[in-house]
Parts: sequence; structure tokens; C-alpha cells
Amino acid sequence: MAAPSRKRSTPAKKRRPGGNPQKPKGGAPQAVAPATARDWIAAARLRTLPLAITPVLIGTGAATLVDEQLHWVIALACLAVAFALQIGVNYANDYSDGIRGTDDVRVGPGRLTGGRKAKPRTVLIVALAFFALAAVIGLALVIRTGQWWLLLVGAVCIVAAWFYTGGKRPYGYNAMGELFVFVFFGLVATLGTTWLQVRSLPQEAWFGAVAAGLLACAVLLANNLRDIDQDRLAGKRTLSVRIGRRATQVLFTVFVLVPFGIAVFLALVYPIAWLTLIALLGGLAAILIVWTYRAPRELITALQVTSFTSVAYGALLFWAFAG
Repeated sequence: MAAPSRKRSTPAKKRRPGGNPQKPKGGAPQAVAPATARDWIAAARLRTLPLAITPVLIGTGAATLVDEQLHWVIALACLAVAFALQIGVNYANDYSDGIRGTDDVRVGPGRLTGGRKAKPRTVLIVALAFFALAAVIGLALVIRTGQWWLLLVGAVCIVAAWFYTGGKRPYGYNAMGELFVFVFFGLVATLGTTWLQVRSLPQEAWFGAVAAGLLACAVLLANNLRDIDQDRLAGKRTLSVRIGRRATQVLFTVFVLVPFGIAVFLALVYPIAWLTLIALLGGLAAILIVWTYRAPRELITALQVTSFTSVAYGALLFWAFAG
């Protein structure tokens, strides 16, 4: 009598979140409780907004080295563009990460889309509205200054902001987030602010742009270190996931300390820049948290402290240049 045949069971393949982020997952839409005003404000991630102030302060300070007159209207317009872009990219990340499933398990504050607090389409519309606001203010700046080629730069900024976590192949999921932040929240924001005011880029603007970019990267590293386990499970290959915790801690330390090395170098010519070492106290506190944390939530404090260290650094460097 022949033995009954047995089917070999094959383990199911582990599925990673993917697909087109333009299309919500699942079938019929689920009912969601309306998000409160506090939820929407939290989704704008206000703790990161000081990073939009830093490059404008440094860029404006560098501009006063070329023209002592303060072009405050242009500076405020640059700040408005930076705010609108950063809030827009934060809402866009909420949307894209939420419908991919990346935010299903979070350590940090809850999200609108991932927490089912708001419909994905609503979050997307809000993100696009802030991008449109940035575009309108940017267009006004271009008309005011006659620098029409900056329209292309603005378009690249918006496209880069969307594809950070949006689209089929977001580069934020492939260890490119820090490069994006350094280029756009450091170089482009700082140098763009200086150029729009005085049509010149003194070397001080370049030094300040590098410093602003590195501090912004440090904030992103603290965020990604906090989410390293969840990102690994979700298939989000951030730089922290690729290089591991210890290397992330080392890189965070470098990103925080190098800007103060730049400030010490600038202090040889601009003595007030020595005062930036006051802001270093916040940076050292953040470094201590990153190296000694026991629970991922502690890194939220490191993120906040680094963000405010950045704006304090920018304010003091502005004083050094303009004082």
C-alpha cells in the first residue's frame, strides 16, 4: 500500500511595505475619527521648524558682510518659504509613510495617516497646499529680485521634498535622507538667502551653509536612530538602519561638533562667533542623550535639543556677521 503523499509546506515570504504610495491600501475606506487641531499642529512637527530658521539667519548675516543694509523683507520672505516647505514635507511624509504602513508601529508621536486620525487624501491636500504656498512666495521673491533662474531651483526643492518619502522609489528609504537635508536645508537655504539679498556668495555664507546642513542632518539622525528597529522591520533602509546604532552615534557626534569647529575658525576674524560655544552646551547635552539613552523615546528630547541648538547657533553667527 502506497504511503500517502505529503505536500511540503513552504514558508510564506515576508512581505515588505511597498507599492504605489498614491493609492491607499486595502479595499473600502475605513471610518476615521476627525483629527483635532492639536493633531494637525503635531503633524507639522513644530520641534523641527527651528531648522528652517537657522539657514535664513546665517544667510542674512553673511549678506550684511557685502551690504550693511538689512534686506528684511527678502529675509522674511525666505523664512516664509523655508517654513512652508518644511511643513509641507512633514505632511507629505505623514501621508506617504502612513499609506505605506511604515507608521503602523511608532515610537514617537502618532501620525495623522498612520494613526487613522485623518483621511490620507486630506493630509495629501494639506501637504500640497503648503508646497503651493512656498511656490507662490518664491515666485514673488523671483519677481522682486529678477532672479528668474531660481524658479528652477524652487521646482527642484519641491520635487525633492515630495520624493523624500513619496513615489515608488523614495530616496529617504534608501539612506539618502541625510544628503537631501544637507543640500536643501543647508546649502540651498543658506546660500539662496544670501544670494537673493546681495547677489553674491561670500565664503562666510559657504561655511555657515555647511554648518546649518550638518546640524539639520544631526536632527534627522536622532530621529532615525529612535525609529531604527521599526524602520528595519518596515523595510525602510535609512542611513541608521544601514550603518547600525554605534556608527549612527558616532556620526551624530561629528555632525554636532563640526559646526562649532567652523565657528571657532570664523571667530578668528569675527570674535563674536566665540559666543556660539554657548549653544554647544545644548549640543553636548544631545550627544550625551544619544550615547546613553535606554528607551527610544529619550531620543525625542535629543532631537528637540539639537533643533534648538541649531537655531541658537544661527542667531549667534548672525550676530557675529552683522554685529
